[in-house]
Amino acid sequence: MVKTWGEFTPDDVFEMAVLRTEIFFLEQKIDEEELDALDRHEDTLHLWRSDDRGMTGYLRIVHDDLAADAHEGISWSLGRMVVRKDCRGQGLAKELLLEALEIMGDKPLYLHAQEYVMPLYASVGFTPVGETFTEAGIAHRLMVRRSDA
Repeated sequence: MVKTWGEFTPDDVFEMAVLRTEIFFLEQKIDEEELDALDRHEDTLHLWRSDDRGMTGYLRIVHDDLAADAHEGISWSLGRMVVRKDCRGQGLAKELLLEALEIMGDKPLYLHAQEYVMPLYASVGFTPVGETFTEAGIAHRLMVRRSDA
């Protein structure tokens, strides 16, 4: 499923908030804002899969010109990737990534990768840039996928 914020139903918003807070707040214990204004931006695309219990995996595509200077001049990003605990190891994250890349075509993209997930992103053409940094209390690396990937 792919929708913009304006296309979300109240149930879509609820399921997204439940999944993201279960993973980011309860499981990973992040210490920063998780739901933000970029969720509601008109250019943001939300991708997810669901089952009878709700969302099983989620990823968003964000366009933010203000972020480009800090990200190798790239203004489009992938983020907030989550897979429900009982659905991990089934290839869902890669499926969502490949769908996002298909949507974006050859546009350059960046993401902030938690270090343990870097091999997944590398498998679809992202390369690490710079040093490890802490975001939301967790070690991350900037990864980019250039238009020639």
